[in-house]
Amino acid sequence: MSSSASSVLQRVFGHAAFRGNQHAVVDHVTSGGDALVLMPTGGGKSLCYQLPSLLRDGTGIVISPLIALMHDQVEALTALNIRAACLNSAQDPAVSRQVEQDFLAGRLDLLYVAPERLLTDRCLSLLERGRIALFAIDEAHCVSQWGHDFRPEYLGLSLLHKRWPNVPRLALTATATRATQVEIIQRLELDQAEHFVASFDRPNICYRIVEKNDVRRQLLNFIQSEHAGDCGIVYCLSRNRVEETAGFLSRHGMVALPYHAGLAASVRAANQQRFLQEDGVVMVATIAFGMGVDKPDVRFVAHIDLPKSVEGYYQETGRAGRDGLPATAWLAYGLQDVMQQRRMINDSAGDEAYRRRLAVQLDAMLELCETVSCRRQRLLAYFDEASDACGNCGTCLHPPGSWDGTVAAQKLLSAVYRLWRERGQRFGAGHVIDILRGKLTARVQAYRHDDLSVFGVGADLSEQAWRSVLRQLLARELLTVDTDGYSTLVLTEHSRDVLKGNVVLQLRHRSSRKASGTRGRGRAKSRPGTGVPAPTSV
Repeated sequence: MSSSASSVLQRVFGHAAFRGNQHAVVDHVTSGGDALVLMPTGGGKSLCYQLPSLLRDGTGIVISPLIALMHDQVEALTALNIRAACLNSAQDPAVSRQVEQDFLAGRLDLLYVAPERLLTDRCLSLLERGRIALFAIDEAHCVSQWGHDFRPEYLGLSLLHKRWPNVPRLALTATATRATQVEIIQRLELDQAEHFVASFDRPNICYRIVEKNDVRRQLLNFIQSEHAGDCGIVYCLSRNRVEETAGFLSRHGMVALPYHAGLAASVRAANQQRFLQEDGVVMVATIAFGMGVDKPDVRFVAHIDLPKSVEGYYQETGRAGRDGLPATAWLAYGLQDVMQQRRMINDSAGDEAYRRRLAVQLDAMLELCETVSCRRQRLLAYFDEASDACGNCGTCLHPPGSWDGTVAAQKLLSAVYRLWRERGQRFGAGHVIDILRGKLTARVQAYRHDDLSVFGVGADLSEQAWRSVLRQLLARELLTVDTDGYSTLVLTEHSRDVLKGNVVLQLRHRSSRKASGTRGRGRAKSRPGTGVPAPTSV
């Protein structure tokens, strides 16, 4: 069987040898075994089901989430003289009927089907009447708690095991922690599946995270100085932001195209084709773009809004450098991103357990952003993979340094505490920072917050520096955002230890300490050596 697989690999796909554990997966599935396959983007997952589909009797059924992805795969396979087709809602009925006839007649090696289509009575009946070589469930993370919001239909695919118990099944994804792997196995009933887990490391990608400060200008400078003329992807959180950013880059001489679900399907398809076929195109998109897009020479992936999870970040950045050549994953984020994400979690429709899962995912993303150690090391650790410092990420190339931020944290937490304890009030980040820096804004004066004992105790730090402190306190769950709809700051159960001086906080150094444009007064009795008014209780 191994020699047969190698022969087909060379004769049909034109590859001299397998990569990583591809050979082991192919042999296992061809022999009839189930498999959970985790490989990074560009690692060769597709071959793990395409080749066994050629070696086994019948047609390989591939459950794929996106129509554009199906068409790309079918075109690539057809060019190799592999008999492939797809069934999806965008097809002309006559085309669909011909595909169905070809399947029943055994004239297809691979058939791509969307999960919604597969779960229809018509499609299930069709599959019952044909001969199936295997089921491949691509982008299998869509069944997990972090992924199924994207494609809830994946949750119904457990029926494959019930209706076709003797047909091997593969679940494939580029992104899965151990917890996600367990969830995939449980939801797809893959208890007997062999696990094939490749390294998540993409050593050719340089991971860099910067502090937001006029992000569109930062993005422009990044592209112009490091990736002029290169192909890249820029991810934004909203459709409006996509349109604005694409327009901004276009006005500065770039070929920048928008992609989001609000555009007509024909526009999305045309923009994607230009991205795939032309050089130097920058696609500005929501996360609706990119899954399965096979373009090896993407030289950078930029995020101008904070991703919701490390899984999503890893998957999106993995679209850079699939050819193995140097590429950059660039992310700009700021305090407003953190507040917005917290607010979105608080406003989400799920139950408390669901919101807690979202919060845990966001916390992990914040830890990656704020780490003073190797980013790649932290990223791989999230996927339970140990590594040494890489020497090729932002923190390795430009070590940020750290400082004892205990006193600064005490000042900030004390300000939040004083507002609530003495005035019964809660405010957002900007107002709290104004109080700390002793700024007599109209709002400060209206609420008479210049009379608070904490007014001006933080005049030694710039606004930017305080925002950095605040982000890191949020990341460590020493502070949180209330569910009142106004993103007000609230202490947590862990705040007490900092206020009592029981812990020392080493914070990532972002901004220089300075005092300018403030009027500090800090009159209250302070804890010795801190300058922080001591609260009576927390």
